[in-house]
Formats: sequence, structure tokens, C-alpha cells
Amino acid sequence: MFKYLYWIVGLLLYILSLPLMLHKQRKPRYKERIPARYFLKNNSKFTKSGIWFHSCSLGETRGLQPIVDCIDDVINMSTITNTGFNEAQRLSRGEVRYLPFDIFLPFWITAQKLLIVTESEYWYLLFLFAKKRGAKTMLINARISDSHYARYRKLRWFYKRVFAQIDIVFAQSNKDKERLEVLGAKNIQVTGNTKLVNIPKVTHTLSKPSGRVIVAASTHETEEALIFKAWKREQGRLVIVPRHPERFDAVDALIRAYIEETDLSYHRYSERETLDADIVLVDRMGELINIYAISDVVILGGGFVDGVGGHNPIEPAYFNTILITGEWIYNEISIYASLEHYSIVNNEALPGILEVLDTLEACRIVQSGTVEPIIAYINQEVYGSSDGH
Repeated sequence: MFKYLYWIVGLLLYILSLPLMLHKQRKPRYKERIPARYFLKNNSKFTKSGIWFHSCSLGETRGLQPIVDCIDDVINMSTITNTGFNEAQRLSRGEVRYLPFDIFLPFWITAQKLLIVTESEYWYLLFLFAKKRGAKTMLINARISDSHYARYRKLRWFYKRVFAQIDIVFAQSNKDKERLEVLGAKNIQVTGNTKLVNIPKVTHTLSKPSGRVIVAASTHETEEALIFKAWKREQGRLVIVPRHPERFDAVDALIRAYIEETDLSYHRYSERETLDADIVLVDRMGELINIYAISDVVILGGGFVDGVGGHNPIEPAYFNTILITGEWIYNEISIYASLEHYSIVNNEALPGILEVLDTLEACRIVQSGTVEPIIAYINQEVYGSSDGH
């Protein structure tokens, strides 16, 4: 009875959201994923049976690499965002899809051996119908953030039904385990943060320019302007890497307006593959890891604007950069707990922290995560052996 009521409520929400979705899909950022998720355009069912991974965005999808590498089977993947979809295409050994809106899932989900869902993607119908089609279900890297826990507790009656459909949960920390148990999760193991297992790999070595290199990484709208106002040329070269490629031209226009009455040098990375100007806009995907490898300071975006929740700091920390981010990092609190020597500042304090870069220590990783229990479960429960099939 509950699943039918849930589906009807979902249908009403779907109908009410249609005008907004039709409007949003005009934007480049949404032109593929909204038609795929809301209208199933070019988003058919999986035709192959194997291990199905579902993740939200780029960081969660990239963090699946150590698990994918240990599985000798068809790897189907679904995601929510464009960047997650692109990363899934790199990892998958099967088919990649956008996860459809809830109401389509009962008709869209096909038989798989195992469904592996990351972090806090608590989609009731996803788990329910994956199990009905014969899949075992797993939640990995599970977390309950401080900012969401109170709301989740008020809806315990709902999350209890979600977790009833999940065979095993691998949590990031003991605190997450306790919170998940309150919400009704069973069979929980703590593995640490599995994103810590995925060692960043440089795809090609860049030439480091003279002087200090400051990278404004994964920036969102309004964050570039904030960083411009805080930064001075004598502090180092400024390399800007926007989070979303559809913003490259807008950020380029912003930079040109900013330097118009100055003698600052500037170029786009797509026009000249060097970092030797005062300001460089990296308008090419897949270069951020390579840039981190030669960086001295990283100003990590997503934390200076409320509503994003921060971005994964593991990659800049791995390269021992000085790490600075904003105060709105509530989605990444558990990852910051695995680091030491980083600076969290509010927007007004950013200029001051850039004035004292010489006094800051490089960030480093002080905790670990493991995927071994996850792999052991897959081998035993899916393939019936201790070392795969």
C-alpha cells in the first residue's frame, strides 16, 4: 500500500514540477539530463545484467574507481549530474544512464545482480524495485550530515522503509553508523571514507611556472568575483578552474572586465597550454588533477556560496597544497575530519588569509578508508566465492 501512495505523491510532484523542468532544460547545463531524467529521452533501460552502481555527481562517481577495478563483470552506472555522467562513461564496462525521476523507476529498472548506491542517495523506489527484480542492495560510503540529521529524524518512519530494502550498509564513521541505526538501517559496517582509497592520478606532467601558483578550483557563480577582490598579483599566479564547463565563457567575460584597466596578463588555457600569465582560465575538463600537482595554494570553491555544500578536498590534500575553503562545506564535513592543516574562512576573511600565506602549513591526509569489506561482500554474496568469479 505504501509504495502505491508514494508513487501517487511522486506523480503529483512530477506534474507540478513540469513547467520548471521545461524552463530549466533550455540552459546548457540541463539540456541533456532533464530530458533524460524527466522524459526518458535517450535514457532507455539497461539491457545488460551485471553490477549496477548509482552515484550523484563527479566526486561520488570518481570514488567508485577502487571498487570497479576489483570487479570482473558488466558495470552499469547511473548518475544525476552531467559531470557524474561523464565520469561514469570513463569507468563503466557496460551502460551509463541518468537515473530517471522516481515515478519511472518501477517500469525502468531491470534485473541486476547487485545495486550499489553511494553516500546519501536514499531513493525508496530505487532500492525497492531493484530488490523486486532480484538484485542484492548495498549502500556504501553512507553518511548523515549534521545539517540534515534533524530533518531525517523527523522522517524516521519513511527512512525505516527505505533501509528495509537495503541488505548491507557501509558507513563512513561511527557517528554515521549511530545515526543510520536511529533511522532504521541494519547490518552496518564502518569502512571510513572510501574516497580516501582512490589515489589521484596525474595524466600528464605540467610545467610549473615561476613563483607561487594559486588555484581557484571548482568555483561557482559569484565565487570568482569574490576571489578576484581578495587576490593580489604579488601573492602568486591565479589559475581559475570553474566547476561547470558551461560557465567558461561567462567567467572569461568576468576576467576580461576585471583586468580591463590593469596591466595584468591573462589567457585561456584552451588557447595556450601554459600557466605563465597572472591569471589563467582553465577551460578544459580533466586538467584539475594535473594542476593540483604543481599548485602551492588551492582555494576550493563550493564553500563560499550557500547551497552547494563544498567540494571534495582529498585531491588538493593529496598533493600537500595549502588548502583554503569557505564556511559552507556541510556536505564534506566527514572528509575534512580526515585532514589536518586547512583553513575555513568566511567570505569577508578571504583577503586576510591570502595576506598570510607564508604562515600556513600544507594540508595533509591523516585518516584512511578501505574497500576490502565491500569487495569481500560482493565476492561472497554475489559470486559465492572469496575471490570473485
